[in-house]
Amino acid sequence: MSAENQLADPHVADLPGTIVHDEVVAARHVWVHPVKKGETLRIVDLEGNQAVDLLIYSAEDDAERYSAQDTVTAQGNLFLREGSVLRSNEGRAMMTIMATSVAYHDTIGGACSVESNTLRYGHHTKPQHACVENYLKGSLPAGRTKRDIVSNINFFMNVPVEQDGTLGIVDGISAPGLSVDVRAEMDVVVMVSNCPQINNPCNGFNPSPVRMIISA
Repeated sequence: MSAENQLADPHVADLPGTIVHDEVVAARHVWVHPVKKGETLRIVDLEGNQAVDLLIYSAEDDAERYSAQDTVTAQGNLFLREGSVLRSNEGRAMMTIMATSVAYHDTIGGACSVESNTLRYGHHTKPQHACVENYLKGSLPAGRTKRDIVSNINFFMNVPVEQDGTLGIVDGISAPGLSVDVRAEMDVVVMVSNCPQINNPCNGFNPSPVRMIISA
């Protein structure tokens, strides 16, 4: 993208450096891409109220991957906000949330699957596509299996913790054009399921595309 075009595009005008990758991920699809140390990944919720399920693997050894447990323990908070450091199962910093247009993001709600859909919403949902199936599709080229799919981040998803400790899945807190920026603290591979869920309000019952932009 030329400097002139970048300045004219509201989704990237304030991104520092050079755009090295820019892709729209269709609703319900999976996206896998390397992000090098120091690069920033911007995720843009193009139409609003779209959950973006994200996993991170070390580019050097994918046995090291994002750990919700280590991230929550290190920051002492369930929710991810600007400044949150996304840590690996080795306790190392993988990525940092540098900016976010929404107040917080979820790290405990997990990814939808055929099994969880049928349990929560009924056996009639079994043929529906889900995030775990996206993750399996994205994992196959790297030789990863279902065992390598760990608890993920749900960007833009609203999962409040109620007074009695139960989790809610309610309308998202995003809107068209809002975004989150995450900077790589090591060379990583990011895998995203652009959530296909239609049985709860996390996507407004209407999954929509998102834009993935990497700047260096």
